[in-house]
Amino acid sequence: MAIRVGENDMDIYSRMKLYDWYDIKKVKNKKILVAGAGALGNEVSKNLILSGYENITIVDMDYIVHSNLSRCIFFKRKDANLHRKKAEVIAERLVEINPDAKIRYYVDKIESLDVKNYDIVLGCLDNIASRLYLNSNCYFYHIPYIDGATHGLIGKVQVVIPPETSCLQCGMNATHSKFLEKRFSCTGKNVKYFEPNMPSDINTTSIIAAIQVQEALKITHGMKNYIKNIFYYDGNRNFFSILQLPINPKCPNHNK
Repeated sequence: MAIRVGENDMDIYSRMKLYDWYDIKKVKNKKILVAGAGALGNEVSKNLILSGYENITIVDMDYIVHSNLSRCIFFKRKDANLHRKKAEVIAERLVEINPDAKIRYYVDKIESLDVKNYDIVLGCLDNIASRLYLNSNCYFYHIPYIDGATHGLIGKVQVVIPPETSCLQCGMNATHSKFLEKRFSCTGKNVKYFEPNMPSDINTTSIIAAIQVQEALKITHGMKNYIKNIFYYDGNRNFFSILQLPINPKCPNHNK
């Protein structure tokens, strides 16, 4: 059969398919939840849709403000002027990239969503309480949870594969517990505690988001070379490493 010059270029995922492990059907069929639609959620959602994921749900309760525009690829100035909801806008823009994608969104707290309907959950949240909620529920239902976090030029990714790995709560200490009820929000809605905004760097955000989606692809394809504990990145020192976090036998997610 004759092959026309440039025929492969008609396939959107032709470059991905050059990996012998990449299975577009597996990727398209995975049900993905993205929790958080800020800077990290934007980058993660972008990478997911470009990697071939088509069944994506986004949840976030906040609306867009102008300070988001330098860190969020899907948000435009008119979105901020209209105070549009973050999750709704990302969902809309993902469909523009892939009209065949089944994108759902919820403008609500993550605690109101039942995570058991998803195959992989990616955490892009800015508060400990919501992250621990995702962590414990994903562990209970044996759903892989990929948690991402940034602080200036520092970031981390923790891959939680129940029951094989430690979980987010295994690394919690007394200091973290003091912050559990804090709600960090750009809009100030439902704030229980005020703290000045933290520095945010889009380059660090992009790195952490890329690692999160890379790990999602590994998990999707049943690979065992996923990050077993924590990927830690420090742009100040040009340094990254894998940090060991053993299972804490006193952790409520394991001590059952």
